Amino acid sequence: MKKFIVIYHAPKGAMDKMAMATPEEAKKGMEPWFAWAKKIGSGMVDLGTPLGNGKKVTKTGTVTSNKDVVGYTILQANSMDEAVAMLKGHPHLDWVDGCEIEVHESLSLPGM
Repeated sequence: MKKFIVIYHAPKGAMDKMAMATPEEAKKGMEPWFAWAKKIGSGMVDLGTPLGNGKKVTKTGTVTSNKDVVGYTILQANSMDEAVAMLKGHPHLDWVDGCEIEVHESLSLPGM
């Protein structure tokens, strides 16, 4: 099996909306994610977490990231097509307009 890193993107307004949610609203908002994870079954390596407060680090210093990355998940599948199929109907895509999902195959390190 191969590993795939799933990156979730959302517009800034979506993160502001999430930050203002009550604990009850946040818990209810996660219910579709947990249902999706259950559907994926053994393909789920790590459900991941929301991400925030990103920093871009360069040789010359650190600045606040301007990327719209808001979370990640790690899946395992036999192929990219299979990993993409696992993402069909993902609740992130219905959260707010502008949400997107990116998936990348985790490649082996040479010599490892």
